[in-house]
Amino acid sequence: MYSVENRIVLVTGANRGIGKSIVEEFLHNGARKVYAAARNLESLNPLIAQYPQQVVPVHIDLNKPETIAAAAELTNDVEIVVNNAGIFKATNLLSAESVEALQTEMEVNVYGLMRVAQAYAPILKANGGGALVQLNSVASIKNFSDLATYSASKAASYSITQALRDLLKDQGTQVVSVHPGPIATDMSKNAGFGDMAEPVVLVPQAIIAALASNEFHSFPDSIAKQIGIAYQDFASNVVEANMSEG
Repeated sequence: MYSVENRIVLVTGANRGIGKSIVEEFLHNGARKVYAAARNLESLNPLIAQYPQQVVPVHIDLNKPETIAAAAELTNDVEIVVNNAGIFKATNLLSAESVEALQTEMEVNVYGLMRVAQAYAPILKANGGGALVQLNSVASIKNFSDLATYSASKAASYSITQALRDLLKDQGTQVVSVHPGPIATDMSKNAGFGDMAEPVVLVPQAIIAALASNEFHSFPDSIAKQIGIAYQDFASNVVEANMSEG
């Protein structure tokens, strides 16, 4: 069982939506300090005003590796890393812009995750193991044609998350792959899922529960849970199983 109580946490993309809710819910559950990371530090002002003693703003742009490295030097007491930041490009797969859209999404959603893991794995190890939480999506399991490039980038980030689970196990770092469905954020609204979107607080609640129960997969909302139930056998017998790479 791993608790967020009295832990020091880093959350990327913390200025709004799911990231902001993660910061708030972790603090409500006893987190000692949260490094709230965003590309624009001014966008974090409402969180800082709400939690002046517990929220520390940090500049991280997943497009810019140097900001991740600089942040890691400043936040070397972190015990839980939640890589929430991501990008969604609403582009038709058959349009001329789709290749560029996928390149942009891969840069942030996949290479950004890799850079965060490379920077923070040694820090988590030094601080007792801790946890690395990656916000993936149900779109990482099932490709939706209206979100085709986003789905592809999230499938890649989910694959990387699986590798991180195996790689970081020996240093005692718990890895959680979170797969939300439609959640009430600007991204869901822009993707056309506003009518079916569920409360954002379900995501941090599911993360906290997954950490406590040592679960790799986390499916926060009702649509995600339906997919999770259907996916469960494959997840447990293949994804989470100890299988030879050869």
